[in-house]
Amino acid sequence: MSKSLKRVETALEAAGLAVEILEFPESTRTAQQAADAAGCEIDQIAKSIIFRGQDSGRVILFVTAGGNRVCPERATAIAGEPLGKADAAEIRAATGFAIGGVAPFGHLTPCPSYLDPRLMAFERVWAAAGTPRHIFAIAPAALQQASGAVLADFTLPG
Repeated sequence: MSKSLKRVETALEAAGLAVEILEFPESTRTAQQAADAAGCEIDQIAKSIIFRGQDSGRVILFVTAGGNRVCPERATAIAGEPLGKADAAEIRAATGFAIGGVAPFGHLTPCPSYLDPRLMAFERVWAAAGTPRHIFAIAPAALQQASGAVLADFTLPG
């Protein structure tokens, strides 16, 4: 078992959540691939998007519904500082996860986290479990609690 996957399992257990992590032979790296594998709507995918605070240098996590996109202006206002793109090396160093497998919790370094309210419309959502082939289903309220994410409107108007 990969260290990344084990960290997600440990975080789920620490939160008191009995969640089954599923492995797929095909990639679940993108929201559409994950939705296809899980057999759900794309908006039921809890997509982890990482930015870097340009003033603080810290990474900031925005967990959005799979069909939504982060609005840079709204995200900047919520984060309280200008945001820049975090590169793959920064993401891996801060979270311990590779792009396409970034879980909403279980990061090496805690970071501010924000959750798209759209995810709360579903009975369950699916999130990456630390690798590009592992995902898990979870109730949105449990996801919010386990991740410590703040509900915030940071997506592009649709």
